[in-house]
Amino acid sequence: MRACIQQRFHQLPHTRFSFLHPPRIHAYTVENPTAPSREDYAYANVFLWNTMIRKQAKNGDITRDPPLLYYIQGLRTGLRPNGQTFMYLLKALVSGKNVNEGEEVHASVVRTGFASREFVSGALLGFYVANGFIGQARQVFDEMPQPGLVLWTLMIMAYVCLTHPGEALELFRTMRGVGVMPDMVAVATVVSASGLLGDLGVAKTIHCFIEKSGVEVDAFVSSTLINTYGEYGSLTDAYRFFQETAMKNTVVWNTMIHQSLEHNNLDLGKQLFDSMPERDVASWNSMILGFAHCLPVLAMELWKLELGFLIMSTTT
Repeated sequence: MRACIQQRFHQLPHTRFSFLHPPRIHAYTVENPTAPSREDYAYANVFLWNTMIRKQAKNGDITRDPPLLYYIQGLRTGLRPNGQTFMYLLKALVSGKNVNEGEEVHASVVRTGFASREFVSGALLGFYVANGFIGQARQVFDEMPQPGLVLWTLMIMAYVCLTHPGEALELFRTMRGVGVMPDMVAVATVVSASGLLGDLGVAKTIHCFIEKSGVEVDAFVSSTLINTYGEYGSLTDAYRFFQETAMKNTVVWNTMIHQSLEHNNLDLGKQLFDSMPERDVASWNSMILGFAHCLPVLAMELWKLELGFLIMSTTT
């Protein structure tokens, strides 16, 4: 691939990158003392360089005109990459599944000193995760001197996405041990990991952390934790967390109703259904399916009511 890129570089018209040539900048600034400085032109040229890489990645055929080709062209004209250069390159290479080229960019990131920039390391980490290389992603993370919350969360998410929930939870514990406070996104990711593990002890630990830390949780976190409790046998804990949840949307209500009916607690399911501020189709379907097994007559009545609900919804 590298040889192919170099060959295509020599085949390109010389004028395509003529605006990048330093001698032309120098000649213009000598003739025009009030013109923008050489540094101004260097910044503008890097901006254009990055734009070309980004546009090629977005709209072009990266197998015909690889973005790495544009990167090499810029280097040969004397340009120096910045963080955005590497971000656009890595994003382009993810879409093309070009692992070898991504490793070349990684080496260039290290050589140019951008490996300590969190947003560049985040792009590198994302590139490796998208290609399934969790070991390389962890190496990028470990090489960061002081990773911030975003990078911690990205690495935890990487473990969850590649179905390594145990490692995700262990990294979360390490993050808390060094004093990094998770936000709602990090908590949501860890809740997902606990669901994958199916460990009630882990779910309770996260529940306890949410209570003590006061971190805000959204509908996803609430419904996922309720679902985890319910699926692994503890409707009591699911209902307790539901009652503690301040912001309950329809998804949270439906999740609690579904778990109640899964545990054959028809009374609780009906109580929740009757108490819902708003119902949607999923609410009705959960109730009908839950009652169909043991109270088919009531299920039929609910189905008729749902039809009325749908008719009213479409006419108002």
